[in-house]
Amino acid sequence: MEKIMILVIDGCSPEYFTLENAPNIYALCEQRGFVKNIYGSVPTVTNVNHASILSGLWPNETQMVGNFFYDHATGKSGFVQEKGFMKAPTILQHFKSIGGKTALLTVKGKILEVYGENVDLGISAEKPNLTLLEQLGISMPPKMQSVESSKWVLDAAYTCIQKESPEIVYCTTNDYIMHHYEPNSEQAKKQLNDIDDCIKKIHRLEPNRQIYITADHGMNKKTTLVNFQNLSEQAGFHVVCVPPIKDRYIENHEYQEGGTLYVYLKNADEMETYLQFVSAQISVDKILNKEEAAELYHLPINSIGDYVIFASQDYAFAEIKGIYLNTKNVRTHGSLYEREIPLAAINPAASKEKYQFSKDITSILLQLLSR
Repeated sequence: MEKIMILVIDGCSPEYFTLENAPNIYALCEQRGFVKNIYGSVPTVTNVNHASILSGLWPNETQMVGNFFYDHATGKSGFVQEKGFMKAPTILQHFKSIGGKTALLTVKGKILEVYGENVDLGISAEKPNLTLLEQLGISMPPKMQSVESSKWVLDAAYTCIQKESPEIVYCTTNDYIMHHYEPNSEQAKKQLNDIDDCIKKIHRLEPNRQIYITADHGMNKKTTLVNFQNLSEQAGFHVVCVPPIKDRYIENHEYQEGGTLYVYLKNADEMETYLQFVSAQISVDKILNKEEAAELYHLPINSIGDYVIFASQDYAFAEIKGIYLNTKNVRTHGSLYEREIPLAAINPAASKEKYQFSKDITSILLQLLSR
């Protein structure tokens, strides 16, 4: 049985993943694979893209449209942070079904909660399984929202491979660094250096293991935050604006700021005038009705509101007081501008040109495994 590792560097734009920051990975890819830029799923938020990477499928098949859910019929809403939301089988489940050992390692606990059902080795920095850590000889994790947490989860992945050698290892970091530090910062360079060192060690340990390194989404600086709910209501519209980026990790986005909104209209008579209103806003890059958005971005049509709105490059939609807030230090994601991400592949299953989207990593593997 093939042995595979998928590493998702949370929030890693191509600008972070450079030859300078990851020389060992680049060298291994030159010898035994490739490095290129690919695209993630839309919207560019954590849950949507982990679902696609784990399954090899678009959101219209995973039914994962955000970190936050809203039921228009009942008005119920909440965080997507437990099993039941993911509607597609994962590569972890596939390996387990054919007798392979599976491991999921994450900084954010919700990744294990949403996607880790029945995994053999489930390790979370946020909610550590103390018995499992002791069994594997892994130290207690640092604070989740810290510079050290991503190194801890990579070291844990190395230990896991060294002691248990699972057939499939899915490992993901936290985007705390990317939310707070630019690509040329010492903190960002340190995180990539740590990842680079760990991948070198893992490859040395198991030189034939396939290793895929990518991101769930990118990250960009934003200079203006907009409360689109307040803006819409001030203009006389009756809407519910749902931010798919919204989650419990407010250290990463204090104002739940992100680049996409699902907008539900309470009054169907306002559809056309609302379209005109939104289209005129400088903060808006694009507005699509649900049919257009579903077709263009492979989204489930019944879970994305009446309109999907994407923010302009320097703007983000946020839950702020008032309508606008100018800022110098907000870095976030969610828009179409954070869709481009890196892919580094060591011992890949297919040639470079076969990989266009992050979901292709798993879709290609599953095709080959099913033969």
